[in-house]
Amino acid sequence: MPLMETLARVDADLAAGRVPIARQRLRGLVSSFPYDLTLRRRLAEVYRLYGDAAEAGRWMYLEEDRDADEAAAFEARYGSPARRMRALAWRGPEAMATTVFAEGQLVAVRTACAEELGHPVDWDDPDSYRDGLEEASEGPSEPWSLSGVLAGVGCLVGALAFLAVWVNGVVALFD
Repeated sequence: MPLMETLARVDADLAAGRVPIARQRLRGLVSSFPYDLTLRRRLAEVYRLYGDAAEAGRWMYLEEDRDADEAAAFEARYGSPARRMRALAWRGPEAMATTVFAEGQLVAVRTACAEELGHPVDWDDPDSYRDGLEEASEGPSEPWSLSGVLAGVGCLVGALAFLAVWVNGVVALFD
């Protein structure tokens, strides 16, 4: 579907209150046209309708007039430079950015990622920064608590009761 037709559908979806559908269409457009900062801005506006500052900050991150609180929320949610690289969904060289500010932001994120990982990374090669996407392993789990044991026993009793009713129903079918 052509860009202008899809944008018209986005406008119609928003006017009709179909915000999730409009968001999905815009996500698809940003994926298809990663260099179009206008599409990213529109997607940020949709996330503001949800009240999701981190996602609004994600899609406005390459804009000079971005909201500082949204950008901080984005950076907090996507804590490492590698996660930010993935979240920004950029493809190709930074020179494809339509503004000097956007290019600078992209270079800064890529440089920080390369420094953190200790090797060069590339927007077009997610494997080059995949090491930075791995979550830190969780520490040792807490010892069992009474409430945790009771919850587990309750789930087990519920599952056994369901199984008993099911078996009883199957047996009744063949009697």
